[in-house]
Amino acid sequence: MSETTVTVVGGNLFAIAAQYLGDATQWIRIAQINNMNDPVLDGVVTLIMPPVDVSATGGVPSV
Repeated sequence: MSETTVTVVGGNLFAIAAQYLGDATQWIRIAQINNMNDPVLDGVVTLIMPPVDVSATGGVPSV
């Protein structure tokens, strides 16, 4: 299986997790796989995305 990457300009991992993983609280999974500790992004950033895992939810999933 190939990795999924997303390139963004600014923003934050909460919004990216909500959009791509269906749950903003999963931002920590994106941070961990990209060796990051700050959810705020500055400039152009390419992120490796973890696979969607509905069991990893820490909150209410998006509908």
